[in-house]
Amino acid sequence: MPETGRDPHRPSPDALLEAARREERIRGRLKVFLGAAPGVGKTYEMLTIGRARLKAGTDVVVGVVETHGRAETEALLDGFETIPRRAVPYHGTVLEEMDLDALLARRPALALVDELAHTNAPGSRHPKRYQDVEELLDAGIDVLTTLNIQHVESLNDVVAAITRIRVRETVPDGVLDRADDIEVVDLNPDDLIQRLKDGKVYVPTNAERALKHYFSRGNLTALRELALRRTADRVDDELLGHMRANAIAGPWAAGERVLVCVNADQSASGLVRYAKRLADRLHAPWTALVIEGARAASLREAERDRIAEALRLADRLGGDAVTLPGGRRIADDVLDYALSANVNHIIVGKASRSWLFELVNGSVVHDLVRRSGNISVHVVRGEGVPDERQPRRAAPVEAPRSGLDVRPYGLAMAAIAAGLGAALLAQPYAGVENADLFLLTAVVAVAVRWGLGPSLAAVVAASLAYNFFFLPPVYTLTIADPTNVAAFLLFTLVAVLVSNLASRARRVAVVSQGRARATERLFGFARKLAACGILDDVLWATCAQVAAMVKARVVLLLPDGQAVTVRAGYPPEDRLDEADVAAAQWAFDNDRPAGRGADTLPGAKRLFLPMRTGRGTIGVIGLDADGTGPILTPEGRRLLDALADMGALAIERVRLVEDLDRAERAAETDRLRQALLTSISHDLRTPLASVLGAASTLRDLDSALDGIAKADLLSTIIAESERLNRFIVNLLDMTRLEAGAVAPNLSAQDAGEIVDTALRRIQTVLAGHHVAVEVAPDLPTLALDPVLFEQALVNLLDNAAKYAPEGSTVTVRALHEGAALRITVLDEGEGLPSGDVERVFDKFYRARKSDRVRAGTGLGLGIARGFVEAMGGTVTAGNRPDRPGAVFTVTLPVPARTAPKEIAA
Repeated sequence: MPETGRDPHRPSPDALLEAARREERIRGRLKVFLGAAPGVGKTYEMLTIGRARLKAGTDVVVGVVETHGRAETEALLDGFETIPRRAVPYHGTVLEEMDLDALLARRPALALVDELAHTNAPGSRHPKRYQDVEELLDAGIDVLTTLNIQHVESLNDVVAAITRIRVRETVPDGVLDRADDIEVVDLNPDDLIQRLKDGKVYVPTNAERALKHYFSRGNLTALRELALRRTADRVDDELLGHMRANAIAGPWAAGERVLVCVNADQSASGLVRYAKRLADRLHAPWTALVIEGARAASLREAERDRIAEALRLADRLGGDAVTLPGGRRIADDVLDYALSANVNHIIVGKASRSWLFELVNGSVVHDLVRRSGNISVHVVRGEGVPDERQPRRAAPVEAPRSGLDVRPYGLAMAAIAAGLGAALLAQPYAGVENADLFLLTAVVAVAVRWGLGPSLAAVVAASLAYNFFFLPPVYTLTIADPTNVAAFLLFTLVAVLVSNLASRARRVAVVSQGRARATERLFGFARKLAACGILDDVLWATCAQVAAMVKARVVLLLPDGQAVTVRAGYPPEDRLDEADVAAAQWAFDNDRPAGRGADTLPGAKRLFLPMRTGRGTIGVIGLDADGTGPILTPEGRRLLDALADMGALAIERVRLVEDLDRAERAAETDRLRQALLTSISHDLRTPLASVLGAASTLRDLDSALDGIAKADLLSTIIAESERLNRFIVNLLDMTRLEAGAVAPNLSAQDAGEIVDTALRRIQTVLAGHHVAVEVAPDLPTLALDPVLFEQALVNLLDNAAKYAPEGSTVTVRALHEGAALRITVLDEGEGLPSGDVERVFDKFYRARKSDRVRAGTGLGLGIARGFVEAMGGTVTAGNRPDRPGAVFTVTLPVPARTAPKEIAA
């Protein structure tokens, strides 16, 4: 939106910031080759530009290019370095996608990425290729890419209406808006049809079908116009940015733009329709502008409704509806907007006010005509611009105005009386020449407090009092001295001017206070939404805030499958009648207002408006109020739009968080499931196979085996059964830890004895290693659960045996250091990878440093940490400083002992 209240001779800060952003090289540059249809030569042009850049010395890499079997396109690929595509298995087939990670690792200066709207295979990091491109740009890599106009999201419905084919793969308009360059690759429809017949676009069978449906001459011409217009809009925005950044006064005759000024006159809707017809003739964009000046607070409801209807009409007819606060004269605000938006046609209604009104308040029409410069001003007679396509309707009968409120006028007279009394009391001291100051003070106070009408009445009363009490001959209304006539007229003139200025300042202050209150409440609403982490809280807060600020009953509906259902209301509401349900469903499906006061289903009780975010329509908000006529004033509609947008973003935020949590839980569940299946398939099946094999041998060959062989088989069965038992125990222990069912039975225990017990229990596993035990003789007694602590030590020793090579030394140390007892298990294996020091305690995680897979479930270390922490201790992991190997340290607090009392000698 163009800026207002800014000196047009100074550069726009926003435009300068945008120019600076484009100049910085932190983010890569994006160039889009835009075409009206497949086959116009976008990929060919992209490769041609890429080849030229390659010859110029730029590091160019092909990320992905789809040649579709076209020989001339494939020939252009020769000489380019191409990143091999990544194979993605999907439903029994293998799909090939661009390898984003390989491209980021290669980090070329320029990447060629074809088909920006492509949908990636399931399992890819991003669902859409344009998101891959965004990541490349964020990494500082320039990108050349291609796109067809039918894939632009905002034009999807238009293309579907033209071709009767709905394109499912779309790219958000913001991607094109952020592109540094857009190049239209254009081809005459007849030439494109000939290329299609020649088999240069599709294979013959597909080409014949495409000619009958999509590639008709009319369709191609319409798509071609869409592509050219979309690019022209982009060029137009760049022109505006250049003008604002360089403080160039408009308008530049680079394109036509129409601006219509909307006010509370009955001709407002007619002016909007005239602007639409003029814009159509000029093939130009147009805007309906409302300036909320000082008089905005004093408008009647019928006048507010008229402005709101004109803005809604402009929105329905395809124009932009803009409302701006007025800070100066209305003509100045209109011209500032026109200059900043490069408008060259202003439409304004012919004034129907009296000459006295224009004398006091000025004429917007005259000011625009005098000061418009190169801008054409169309002064249109309101009665002369009815919409010829609509039947004439009788003018609406406005409700009679309420009776005049005499209270402010009475108070104004009281203020003048008080000022007169103060002047009479001060006359002996201040003189008659200062009496008028007391009366002027009273006039200003009346104007500031009650506005223009009472202040003018106060001026009349003050002038008469000044004449009667202070101008000779006093106590009469006659003036004898001609100089006193001038003093009286000057006093009256000054009083009128001061009262007018004070009342205008009061109106501006009232409007500003209203805006400040609304802004403060919006800020409070934003803070409230930020604190809501549950969808129901967001919905309730949104309904309550809208009801409080818009003064209407509110319901909020969200989609539930294909239908929308009531999710919140204020006051609480959970059922709607059939007409309201139909209007709400239509508003959600078509992304347009429906219901009371709208063009669609106006018989509904409520007005339903869609709630939108960047991802589309996410819900519908319904309003209901007592009385007849429109529910929302222009201020109310803008306020509702702001509240609805904030609520929609909060709803989307909560849903995104829920989606992220679900995705993380699903990924974690899948990871654990895979790890559990892998562990069971190895750690359960292997010992079972050994047990079954040994038992089968004993059964089948019992008579042929000697005693030694039988003893070996039985020892194998026992050893593998113990291994299975450890596996089951670990699973059960981890289940107990996660369920919070581990309650240690603490008692005074000797840690050294528990270490010896654990070593004896695990001696079979440690049989292939040298075991060095370094336990201090004076270890203190600790509060431990001997079963849990023994199991924790067994798991640590079992882990050391698995990852240390046979014949190496496993060392167990136990030392008393200050207020803690430290038990350390050291091995001489390969040690822990730097990034796995904490991950080794995760469930089912096993650090793999070689091709050999160690036996185990990946639960032992996690169980050891859980048991030790349940007893108030800690377990840490690290690498040995003196040699390769891992070190696990158990730290347990030593309870304080009560010192024995000394016996006196």
